[in-house]
Amino acid sequence: MVDSKQQWKAWLYLAPALVLLMVFTVWPIVNTVRMAFLENYSGLKAAGGAVFQFGLGNFQKVIGYRRFVSCLKNTVLLCLLTVPISTILALLIAVALNSIKPLQKALQTIFFLPYVTNSIAIGMVFAAMFNIVGSFYGTQNEIIVTAGIVNNVIQFFGGKPINWINYGSTYEANLLVMTVYIVWNALPFKILVLLGGLQSINKQYYDAAKVDGTSRRRIFTRITVPLLSPMLAYVVITGFIGGFKEYTSIVGIFGEKMGPPDDAGRLNTMVGFIYDALSTNSQGRASAAALILFAIILVVTMINMQVSKKRVHY
Repeated sequence: MVDSKQQWKAWLYLAPALVLLMVFTVWPIVNTVRMAFLENYSGLKAAGGAVFQFGLGNFQKVIGYRRFVSCLKNTVLLCLLTVPISTILALLIAVALNSIKPLQKALQTIFFLPYVTNSIAIGMVFAAMFNIVGSFYGTQNEIIVTAGIVNNVIQFFGGKPINWINYGSTYEANLLVMTVYIVWNALPFKILVLLGGLQSINKQYYDAAKVDGTSRRRIFTRITVPLLSPMLAYVVITGFIGGFKEYTSIVGIFGEKMGPPDDAGRLNTMVGFIYDALSTNSQGRASAAALILFAIILVVTMINMQVSKKRVHY
């Protein structure tokens, strides 16, 4: 405890951090809530002296916007597809890494590299991998397609190139590309957390199971997963929070249009919806969309926490 006569020194030391926190965190949150409830709020109009009435008009416009349902559907689909797949894969990889002694550190570094790499740069690489680079006429006027790495592999095994992200591609193909990319990009952090949890488990549990002749599958389901449940709950909750804020990965692959050239905005998400509103100087609508997204994340997080109370073993 700090002596009551010396508390002013503690507050003095904390003052710079508290000021920065108030200016760059607390005030933006308060201002976002304020703008969300001001009808048709615009920063340019406010600078010109316009007065805005208090109401729920911004929320009605967001919900009534023709692309809102599509953005919400894309966000929910990406979460439901990527979070379970990435969590299961991360668990299996973490268990495998934990059992490998030679080159363990090197393998951990390799798996962690995507986490420290720029998302836009990774997205551009994935776009090149799934892209159909171009087509040209051969010597006999046949159309020859120059494909990316993924289509080259498909052709090697006798298949036909698939239009993943280009003009005329299907929604399912676009969604599959995004799922692969997001899962791959989410693995490093989850592997790191789960691997740390595995290494903290008391080895006596495994020794006792081996003495009893317990199979590896039963050890995994009865010892590893229950003792790792707090970390699994953590990565699932943070995975859903990150999934609902998905934006940069889609921009990295499809660009600012958030979709193939013939259907711009096809894969737009809730965060993309917010940025679109900001680009048109509609801060009120963007703030309302941000609060709706916050409410959705809060509900999903509360549900996950309630489920975790029954499934997690501390």
